[in-house]
Amino acid sequence: MVELLLVVGVLVSMFVAYNIGGSTTGPAFGPAVGADAISKSGAAALMGVFFFIGAWTIGRNVVTKLGTELVVDPAVFTLEASITVLFFIGIALLVGNVFGVPASTSMTAVGAIAGLGLAGGVLDLAVMGEILVWWIVSPIIGFWVSLIIGRYFYARLNRAVAMERSTGPLLEVDRSGVVPIPRVHPTTNRRELIGTITVVAIGCLMAFSSGTSNIANAVAPLVGSGELAMNPAIIFGGVAVAIGAFTIARRTLETMGSDITELPLTAAIVVAGVSSTLVVFLSALGIPASFVVIATMSIVGLGWGRATRPVTVSEVVGDQQTPPVTVDALAGDEPGEELPPIGEEPTESAPSGGDLFKPATTARVVLMQNIVPAIATVGAYLTFRFLPVFGF
Repeated sequence: MVELLLVVGVLVSMFVAYNIGGSTTGPAFGPAVGADAISKSGAAALMGVFFFIGAWTIGRNVVTKLGTELVVDPAVFTLEASITVLFFIGIALLVGNVFGVPASTSMTAVGAIAGLGLAGGVLDLAVMGEILVWWIVSPIIGFWVSLIIGRYFYARLNRAVAMERSTGPLLEVDRSGVVPIPRVHPTTNRRELIGTITVVAIGCLMAFSSGTSNIANAVAPLVGSGELAMNPAIIFGGVAVAIGAFTIARRTLETMGSDITELPLTAAIVVAGVSSTLVVFLSALGIPASFVVIATMSIVGLGWGRATRPVTVSEVVGDQQTPPVTVDALAGDEPGEELPPIGEEPTESAPSGGDLFKPATTARVVLMQNIVPAIATVGAYLTFRFLPVFGF
């Protein structure tokens, strides 16, 4: 019976990891995919590799801590309870992935474990309070930093970087020799190459950070129960994450890369840089990093900042000789595209800054990222509290 339960537990754990791959690939590589710096398949491959590296190296420490610090009595993680916790984590994440919204794995997992702790009266409220404070503060920081950059510095940053996409592919494969060798395409400019490498590298850093923290969300209950060793758990989790990245993550890549706001390469670097910096900072403090929410709010902040960039005083009160406001003045894009006067509808040749920020999609993302952890928390609490099989 124990062996059968363990098999069920491993399958449920892999189901959770599968959904982690679906929900975290978007925030890590959505900006790069949205900027056409990498394909969805390439993003999935890099996600699988760097997630596993992070999980295998630093992640094992987080696996140990998650099962001992959030609850004052780790004995609560029986095999049956661990499977139930993992089930609610997986179902909640699946809901977010079905709607194409990358839910926070850390918030969902901590919510499910908190539901178990509340039902059993073993939740450490001090630790939970510290986590909640950082979960509130960190997305606000990401939002405002990105908004300020988008509103006041993005235009100059974009002109300085000037990483516009060339007409041809970034790389080409030289098949003249025995071994095919990738080479930079002749049409690729140097800044485009550097920018592409940068945004992909930051995505790899975020994937690594995800592995260091999110592997615990999939396997910590089982490892904490003592029924599954650390190394096999990480291997099972890493494989499932890679499968999720190649399959269900495609919708979240679209949401994070293009549905919330249009992301040229410069914007992708800003979002990834702000998000990854905050994630590393939280990880250094030992806080389960909700980098999905941080990345989402960074994208929202940058899009809002770019869409609401103020014009200068001379543009507002100037005479008839004042030049028209252009897209590069509003959002830092290509110079020379005139915008319509304030209050007029945009035309095909004069896009609106509001096109850079999509409130409807943003509202859907924010709503789902609050609903998904709530599903896991309430579901776990009610189950452990009122089902007599758990004895709470």
